[in-house]
Amino acid sequence: MQGLAAILREPNTPYAIQPVQFDPPRPGEILVKIHATGICHTDMVFASGAMGSPFPLILGHEGAGIVEQVGEGVTKVVPGQKVLLTFDSCGHCGECGAGNPAYCAEFVARNFACVRGDGSSCAHDDHGPISARFFGQSSFASHAIALERNVIGLSDDADLTALAPLGCGIQTGVGAVLRSLAAKSGSSLIVLGGGAVGLSAILGGLIAGCSTIILIEPIESRRALGLELGAHHAIDPAVGDMAEQIMAILPGGANNIVDTSGNVGAISAGLAMLAPHGSLGLVGVPGSLDAVLPLPIIPAITYGHTIKGIIEGDSDPDEFLPQLIALHTEGKLPIERFSRVYSFDQINEAIADTHAGKCVKAILTLPA
Repeated sequence: MQGLAAILREPNTPYAIQPVQFDPPRPGEILVKIHATGICHTDMVFASGAMGSPFPLILGHEGAGIVEQVGEGVTKVVPGQKVLLTFDSCGHCGECGAGNPAYCAEFVARNFACVRGDGSSCAHDDHGPISARFFGQSSFASHAIALERNVIGLSDDADLTALAPLGCGIQTGVGAVLRSLAAKSGSSLIVLGGGAVGLSAILGGLIAGCSTIILIEPIESRRALGLELGAHHAIDPAVGDMAEQIMAILPGGANNIVDTSGNVGAISAGLAMLAPHGSLGLVGVPGSLDAVLPLPIIPAITYGHTIKGIIEGDSDPDEFLPQLIALHTEGKLPIERFSRVYSFDQINEAIADTHAGKCVKAILTLPA
C-alpha cells in the first residue's frame, strides 16, 4: 500500500512528508486510512529523542479514520467502518484482565518500541524500514496498522476530525479526574498546566461536580480559556507566591491535583497544596528520563497524601471512549473550543504554534 507519512529522520528536526510503503495487514491487524490525527505533547517529547525513540520515525497517536483492510481473524470492525485509534495493550496480562489496560505488562513494548511484536516494521521507503506503530498506530501518515485492542468502532455519522483527540489527550485529562483520582462531587481540584490535557481535566472536574476548580498556567490566553470552560479561578504562577494564592482560596488545601506540566518545580509546589487525604496525579511527561520528584515524607505520612502516576487516565478504551463520545454529543466536552485544524502538510507549522502557545490542541486533516 503506497501512502505518505510525516517522517522524522533525526531528533528535533522538521517533519518531512514523503512516500511510504505500508505492509498489508497480517492476521489480527487492521489497515486504517487516516482522516484526522491530533498532535499530543507526548509526540513532541518523543520527537526530541529524549525517550530513546528509534529513528527514522513516524509518530502520531490520536488517529481517526476508515478501515481499509482487515487481516485474518479480525471481527471487531469491517472495511469501510469509521474508527478511533488509541493506545495498544495485550489483553491477556493480569492488568488487562482486571480492566486496567493502560497498565498492561506489555505497554512499553507495544506503544513505545515502534515495531510489530516480532520486531519487524510495517512501513518502508527507499532507504529501508521506518519505525512505526507508535502507540499501536503512528497516525502522522495516510495509513496506520492497528490491532483490535486499540481500535474503537464509530457510527457512520461520526465527525472524525472532532473526535480524533479523544484517543489520548482528552481521555487522559478527563480520565485523570473521573477514573484515576475518582474525584468526588463537592471536592476541590487544582490543574497544573492549561494545555489540552489540563483543559480536559477541568472539563472532567465539571463532570465530576467539583465545587472549586483552579487552573495554574503561565500563558494568559490559556488561563482565560480555562475560565471560559468552567474553572472557577486561574492563577499565573509567575505572579506572587503560588501556595499563598491557593491557600487564600482553599485554606485547607486541595482534595485533588492533576499535574499536566511535567515540571518538577510545579509538582513539588503542588505537594504543599494538598489537603489531608489529598491526591496528586502525575500526568505530564517530563523532558528527561532522569527527572526525580523530591517527596517530603513526613507530611505525606502525617496527612495521608497519595501521589499517583497516571497513564491514559486509567482508561479501558472499549468502555471509556464511548462514554467520552456521548459526553461530547451532550455538549459536556466542547473540545472544539480549544482545537485548531491544520492540513497535513502544515504539521511543522502546527507544532511551532503549539510550542509558541498559539494553539492548544492541533488536529491535522489528511486528504480523502
